[in-house]
Amino acid sequence: MKLNLQDIPRVKTITKQEFLANYFKPQKPVVIERFIEDWPAYTKWNLEYIKTIAGDKTVPLYDDRPVDHKEGFNEPHATMKMADYIDLLQNEPTKFRIFLWNVLKEVPELQKDFTYPDFGLKLMKSLPMLFFGGKDSHTFMHYDIDLANIFHFHFEGEKQIILFDQSQNKHLYKVPHSLITHESIDFSNPDYSKWPALKNASGYKTRLQHGEMLYMPEGYWHYMKYITPGFSMSLRAIARSPKNLGKAFYNVLVMRNYDNVMRKIYGQKWIDTKNENAIKRTNVNTK
Repeated sequence: MKLNLQDIPRVKTITKQEFLANYFKPQKPVVIERFIEDWPAYTKWNLEYIKTIAGDKTVPLYDDRPVDHKEGFNEPHATMKMADYIDLLQNEPTKFRIFLWNVLKEVPELQKDFTYPDFGLKLMKSLPMLFFGGKDSHTFMHYDIDLANIFHFHFEGEKQIILFDQSQNKHLYKVPHSLITHESIDFSNPDYSKWPALKNASGYKTRLQHGEMLYMPEGYWHYMKYITPGFSMSLRAIARSPKNLGKAFYNVLVMRNYDNVMRKIYGQKWIDTKNENAIKRTNVNTK
């Protein structure tokens, strides 16, 4: 049995007015297939180009190991020179991913290869982030701490994406005081005998190819799996909903700090308790 997922709508191109009316205001995702063909990045950006222009940079790497109480919030599991990392991507499967790499700060010349699109939202121009992954590497199902509107541009290869909106929280085994679901769930092939509540969840799916852009509305859960080695860039705009803005401030100012303090005090017991509560609370909601 597969997850209850509908295909994310696709359009070739879109105007600002169409985007605002059809997707931003109703907070629905959309894939825009041919929006960036006039960007230099559309023809230039591939793994070899990034290796040439940023090969000497040291990059943070993450894999799919479970959260450990000794690790800080979003602390990398390893570091590597970009050139070595791209060699690894191209030569063998690897779980290592680059997560939230600030391209503007590290390699300013890459800024010349793209422009900030006008979707009628004010984009945070200091935060263009790159994400890289090898074949079959994936993120945990999560949502972003600031519940931002996200414009996700994919380059090279193919990427599988599954989305849920916040109304599905009660079905997703959300871990308390965090931004992730239970880490043992394989959203590409869920085991319903272990995670029965997932049968009740309704979400979205798509596969992104080179040059395609996905709009993810505020606070959407997202799971991303690299079918082939590749990378993406995200641009973001602050949440407009007062409710989501409030959640964002809470996450940044309260939740993150509270969780770090509890890890230091209780260690792995805190992590284990949160995971147990994710299961208990979700299963209660399914009865």
